[in-house]
Amino acid sequence: MRRSDFYYDLPPELIAQYPLDHRSASRLLALNDSSGDDPGVAHRDLVFADLPTLLRPNDLLVFNNTRVMRARLFGRKATGGHVELLVERLLGPEEALVHIRASKPPKAGSRITLEVGLQAEVLRREGGLFLLRLLQSTFMEVMATHGHMPLPPYIRRSDDETDDSRYQTLFARETGAIAAPTAGLHFDERLLAELDRRGVGRVEVTLHVGSGTFQPVRVDDLSQHVMHAEWLEVNESVCECIAETRRAGGRVIAVGTTCVRSLEAAAAGGELRPFRGETRLFIRPGYRFRSVDAMITNFHLPESTLLVLVAAFAGYERIMAAYRHAVAQRYRFFSYGDAMFLTPTRQG
Repeated sequence: MRRSDFYYDLPPELIAQYPLDHRSASRLLALNDSSGDDPGVAHRDLVFADLPTLLRPNDLLVFNNTRVMRARLFGRKATGGHVELLVERLLGPEEALVHIRASKPPKAGSRITLEVGLQAEVLRREGGLFLLRLLQSTFMEVMATHGHMPLPPYIRRSDDETDDSRYQTLFARETGAIAAPTAGLHFDERLLAELDRRGVGRVEVTLHVGSGTFQPVRVDDLSQHVMHAEWLEVNESVCECIAETRRAGGRVIAVGTTCVRSLEAAAAGGELRPFRGETRLFIRPGYRFRSVDAMITNFHLPESTLLVLVAAFAGYERIMAAYRHAVAQRYRFFSYGDAMFLTPTRQG
């Protein structure tokens, strides 16, 4: 399939700019399993608080516990030009790979003065990123006190105090992401308590979402696209819980595409095993899923790798029809938008 197969027309006003007042008040578009009670109905319009009605005792929800860094910083070059920094990955207390937006890219050996007066030295360029070293502090300290939430480029506003909490999931513990695992944003304490009451289990993996999640696919032939690398960990406890879920007849339900990629990367050898490292896994139609039985996910950008992933899971025609329905019904799209509940396409 080609990138152009995954285009859909999205009115700009449907791109959510702010979160709703309550996390579980988002809408939920549930794609029906063909084996369900009414296979003639392709999908159902619900609210996210209805999620427990779609789950069964012994089902297992898999969450991503990554925590978004306050990774956007501002400063000036020695020439006085404005600079915007986006910390992509920490390599040590004082060193990080950073995106730099400036009128001209800085040269190795030059220095950037941050808004707080601290200086960072540009060590070298690495592809589209720059290796920086802070001279008087650590990146974690500077981000914690002076950083800004790195809201996605389609949110056309500056971050505010609301984003400090609402652009984090309730499970955010392992610091390292520059984008939220947005499917998890819909869960609140009341919903989790109801899931516990119904016997739905939960485990956590870690995948530090990078800026590549927003990078467009630049080739029309999807087989030629090279995925960005993201660091993840699936530990032994998660593997054991998934094995127990299978033995009990439950389903493994990934909360977000990051959890899908984590589990499938850990099962790349044919069997789910503990995994810690980077993945460039690009899931597209024809992929055989090994670890995931259902998925909760937000709506994704046209022609994006994430839209390709959900089409591979739930079926191309089902997904594109569901997206047309969501646009017609005025669902809210992307990070602060609404969600979908997906079951896999039937294998012929």
